[in-house]
Amino acid sequence: MGDLMETSTAIYLSMLLPAMGVLINMVLRNQPDLRDSLTFAAALGTFLTVLCILSNEGNGVSETFVMIEVLSGLTIAFNVEPLGLLFAILGSGLWMVTHIYGIGYMRGNKEKDHARFFACFCFAIFSVMGIAFAANMFTLFLFYEALTISTYPLVAHKGTTDAIKGARTYLGILMGTSICLQMVAVIWTYTLTGTLDFTRGGILEGHVSNAMAAVLLALYAFGIGKAALMPFHRWLPAAMVAPTPVSALLHAVAVVKAGVFTMLKVGIYIFGIDFLASSSASVWLMWFAAFSIVAASVVAMTKDNLKARLAYSTISQLSYITLGIALASSMGALGGAMHVVTHAMGKITLFMCAGSIYVATHKTNISQMTGLGRRMPITFIAFFIGALSIIGLPPLGGSWSKWLLIVGAADSNELIMIGVLLVSSLLNVAYLMPLVGRGFFLSTNQEPAKSEFAEGPVLVWMPPALTALGCIILFFYAGYIQEFLMPIISVP
Repeated sequence: MGDLMETSTAIYLSMLLPAMGVLINMVLRNQPDLRDSLTFAAALGTFLTVLCILSNEGNGVSETFVMIEVLSGLTIAFNVEPLGLLFAILGSGLWMVTHIYGIGYMRGNKEKDHARFFACFCFAIFSVMGIAFAANMFTLFLFYEALTISTYPLVAHKGTTDAIKGARTYLGILMGTSICLQMVAVIWTYTLTGTLDFTRGGILEGHVSNAMAAVLLALYAFGIGKAALMPFHRWLPAAMVAPTPVSALLHAVAVVKAGVFTMLKVGIYIFGIDFLASSSASVWLMWFAAFSIVAASVVAMTKDNLKARLAYSTISQLSYITLGIALASSMGALGGAMHVVTHAMGKITLFMCAGSIYVATHKTNISQMTGLGRRMPITFIAFFIGALSIIGLPPLGGSWSKWLLIVGAADSNELIMIGVLLVSSLLNVAYLMPLVGRGFFLSTNQEPAKSEFAEGPVLVWMPPALTALGCIILFFYAGYIQEFLMPIISVP
């Protein structure tokens, strides 16, 4: 069967459709139903376009499509490889769910400026598609910056003093790290090798000493601020002032996933797993990631505000992916890549449940949610399933990525890292399960009749119910994802 659409055309279309979504929201700002319907059509079209690329390329690597040559060896160019294609499927697929949820949340909560909100949302997805299909570090860096800029108005959306302050912290840390550290790393890489192309096996071996490789990796690791490695993590809790659909976008679809995706691309295609292993350049990063995993989990346990607790959980979970690369083993890298998917599905479920509780009850603190599980069973069961996936219990998707990371740590003979991953899972139980227990098993004197059903609007509780189902489905189809990703760790 012939290709439905040329791969190059499909790549450009996957970016054009979200860009059209920006225009739709600006032009139809006073026609909410038409505007939201057409934006969903753009989201669906983007997802179908990415599936078309999957049908064309499978888990192979396409030729590179050069859009503009800026300097010799420095181009804005796109191609398809398994890791990027998986990120594009994830981003475009969850965009549809988040858009439906966003409509329900913004209307149910009577938020203002819907058109501006969804326009910025579309621009963020445009940036995600550019990051996913970038053929080199230069192209990825440009779209990475565009993503920061497009999400800033979303964080500041409410316009309150807290929102403006949170957005300023968000923009300051992300732009500061990428300009002062990541850009230096990109220029240094180009100076050493004369190219920034993502190449299987990496491009740095033979061009840089082992000691300098560790310094360069540090510039990348801390320069990719969206990966939220401590101590450059404060932007993430600061961004929690945003409406919950933004939190879902930031934590599952776009920003943080763009960060760890960039970490994976740098580790696999700029340094190369074998070079990281032979040079020991990533040993320090492994310990930094382990510290972030445990420290952020401990901080999460102290937070009563549900979104703040989930934000610190995300910081911890992202460091799993950084740890996967830092282990410098093929199984570690594979586990990190798998965790991008399983964490996205679990965490978007938890954030949408937090928003569902807020729309229905206007409660934000876990201590206020006693007995709510009996009144909002769908939301709390979805939260329970998402939480079990984050913890890593079968039969849920999150168990496979943690398993692969443990195998990766064993391959690298890092027994302490296995301990860190296991302790982290126990800490996950400690900060996620109290909400479920409080919601279902505790009661208050003021509690209304148990028969009272108090779920929010259907567009608010249905999306987390669907993504919770996705957490279960991922468990049974994880083997396909692992098989799909195998080329990224094969020797060139």
